[in-house]
Amino acid sequence: MSQYAVTDPATGEVLGTWPTATDEQVAEAIAAVADASPVWARTPVPERAALVRRVGELHVERQDELAAIIVREMGKPLEEAVGEVEFSASIYAYYADHAEQFLADEPIDLLDGTGSAVVRRSPYGPLLGIMPWNFPYYQVARFAGPNLVAGNTILLKHAPQCPESASAIQKIYDDAGFPPGAYVNVFATNEQVADAVADPRVRGVSLTGSERAGAAVAEVAGRNLKKVVLELGGSDPFLVLGTDDLDAVVDAAVAARLDNTGQACNAGKRFIVASPHYAAFVEKFTERLLGGTTGAPLSSQAAAETLARQVDAAVAEGASLSSTGDRQGAFFPAGVLTGVTPDHEVYGQELFGPVAMVFEATSEDDAVRIANDTPYGLGSYVFTDDAEQAQRVADRLDVGMVFINGVGAEGAELPFGGVKRSGFGRELGRYGMEEFVNKKLIRTVA
Repeated sequence: MSQYAVTDPATGEVLGTWPTATDEQVAEAIAAVADASPVWARTPVPERAALVRRVGELHVERQDELAAIIVREMGKPLEEAVGEVEFSASIYAYYADHAEQFLADEPIDLLDGTGSAVVRRSPYGPLLGIMPWNFPYYQVARFAGPNLVAGNTILLKHAPQCPESASAIQKIYDDAGFPPGAYVNVFATNEQVADAVADPRVRGVSLTGSERAGAAVAEVAGRNLKKVVLELGGSDPFLVLGTDDLDAVVDAAVAARLDNTGQACNAGKRFIVASPHYAAFVEKFTERLLGGTTGAPLSSQAAAETLARQVDAAVAEGASLSSTGDRQGAFFPAGVLTGVTPDHEVYGQELFGPVAMVFEATSEDDAVRIANDTPYGLGSYVFTDDAEQAQRVADRLDVGMVFINGVGAEGAELPFGGVKRSGFGRELGRYGMEEFVNKKLIRTVA
C-alpha cells in the first residue's frame, strides 16, 4: 500500500491513495528541475513574478476546493482552512509585488572611491523542499514563492498524508503557466529524499518538520556541503507580566493555544504568568480553553496517541490536569497542565494539540528564566501594559520571534524562524528570499 494516502482523521476512513514514486520517477523529477534551472534563471524577473502572482490568484479562485481538501487530509476546521488558502495567496502576491526591489543590484560605497562595486543576487539553482502536514498550502507558499521569484527551480516533497493538496498545488503551477521543471511535486520515500539531498544537482534544501527529520536531512546535506533552512518544533512561551484587562489576555492565550487545533509550531504552549495574576489566569484560562475547542480532530489517530502518552506521563509524574474528557480516536480533549516541574519529562517537550502548560513566575527575571529554559527557540508572546518592560523582556528572550500584546500577527512581510532546536534560517519577508540567492560581488576597478 502506498504511504501517500488521505485518511479522514474524523472517521479513520482512507479516502484515497497515491502511488509512491519509483526510483526512476524521482530521477526524472531531479533531471527536470535541473534541466529547467538555466532557462528559468535567465527568465526576466518581471516574467517570473507574473507567474508567481498567477499562482496566488488561482489559490483565491479555487479556495473552496482547496480548503475542503485539507479538511479531509488533516482535519483543519473549515474556516481556518479557508484562511490558510487566503494567507498563501497573499504570500505569492507579496513576492510578486516586491520581486524587482528585493533582487535589484545593491551598490557598495567604496572606501577608496575608485571604480564601482555592486552585489548582484542570482539564483542558487534547483532546491528541494520537504513540507509538513499542518499547513499544507502555507508551508509550500513561503518556500516556493520567494525562491521561484528569485529564479530557483523547486522539487517539492510533501507530507505523506497530504497527497491531494500536493497534487492540487502542482495543478495550480501547471495552470498558471510555469514551464516544465520549474516546480515539480514528487511522492518520494525518505530514502529517495536522502538520495535527492545528496544529488549534486540539488543546490539547497528547506525542511519544515520534526527535529528528527531536520537532523537527518541536515546530516546528509552537511556531508554534501549543501545549505539547509530548517524550521522545526517550538514550545513557545506566552508571558503574562501585567495587565489591566485579564479577560482580553486570556482570550488571546486561548487563541494562541487553539490555532490549528493546537498543531502549530509557533502556537503558545507554555503560559508563564506573574504571581499577582496567576490564580485568576488559571481559573479563567482553564474555563475558556476547555469550552473553546472547535470540535475538530487532530491530524491523525497517531498524533492523538502521541499527545495522550505525553499528558499521561506528566500526570503520572505529579502534574495536575484539568480536561474535558477522554480521547476518542483522533479527537483530543482540551486540557491544562499545572504543577509541571523541570524534573518532569514533559517540561522540555512540545505538546502538539490543545493542551497547555501553565507556570507561575515570581518576578520578571523568573519569567524570562522559565521562558528560556527549553531546548526550543521559535516564537514567543509577551503581554504587559509596561512598554519599557515589553521591550526589555523581548530583548532577553532566546527566540527567533517576539509578539508583544497580540497573537495571530504573522504576515507575509515578517520573517519567520527560530534558534536552538527550533532550527535556523528564515522564511517570509525579505529575509526569506535571501536564503537561497548568491550574493555575487561585481567589482569594477576601471
